Amino acid sequence: MAKNIIQTIDLTEEQLATKTERPETEEKSSETKIKKSASKKKASKKADPKDQNESKKETKDDSAKESEVAKPKQRGKKYVEARSRVDRTRTYPLMEAISLVKSTSYSGFDGTISAHLNLTKEINPVEVSFPHSTGKNIRVAIVDEEVLDKIAKEEIDFDVLLAKPAMMPKLTRHARFLGPRGLMPNPKNGTVTSDPEAKKASLLAGAVVVRAEKKAPLLHVRIGKVSQPENELQANLEALIKAINPVNIAKITLAATMGPGVKVQL
Repeated sequence: MAKNIIQTIDLTEEQLATKTERPETEEKSSETKIKKSASKKKASKKADPKDQNESKKETKDDSAKESEVAKPKQRGKKYVEARSRVDRTRTYPLMEAISLVKSTSYSGFDGTISAHLNLTKEINPVEVSFPHSTGKNIRVAIVDEEVLDKIAKEEIDFDVLLAKPAMMPKLTRHARFLGPRGLMPNPKNGTVTSDPEAKKASLLAGAVVVRAEKKAPLLHVRIGKVSQPENELQANLEALIKAINPVNIAKITLAATMGPGVKVQL
């Protein structure tokens, strides 16, 4: 009997201990449940349907942009027909290339023929004296007080500006206006000279200062009009090649305003 009483006493003590421990575990479990529900609410707030729709739209826009980039450029029938007459894998002799450019020009106006040069290195601006017209009339001005007043009013009526060295200090205040437009006189391209009148005469006679692109060794120069005789276009292109130096030229492509490019043998 005594043993049974002791066992029952022990059991009641264990039961009491478990009863006292249960509230703590229940409290802990309820706390974890509250934390989980709070985290779920936060996650639901983050996953706002508006945000999801916006993200879907962004992905659609990105995919649309990628598809637009992947699509090849659509060309017109006239260009495709003219391009079919040019062998892309071939470089043509100079006179043959000029003749082909003229015959594949499909514009309804007198287009301009330009030479596009890939250079082997960066070069300084070069003055080219073309023996024949390139189809563009150049307006040349020499810096004086009247020209300075026009520049101050941002009135530009010239394509090339010449200046004597003594006039350069007066022009420096207008450098921010003239510089980005490529009109600031510079000794490197010969527009700062002690004899601007003689320089003006040479420019009006057909001399042009050509310069490569700032970010790439590329040069784009007009050599004449489609209506010009082939021998004049040939002479102008030969003058350009001589001024640039064939060593500095990797590739030449001729093209009219509206027409395919034709590679020229060097």
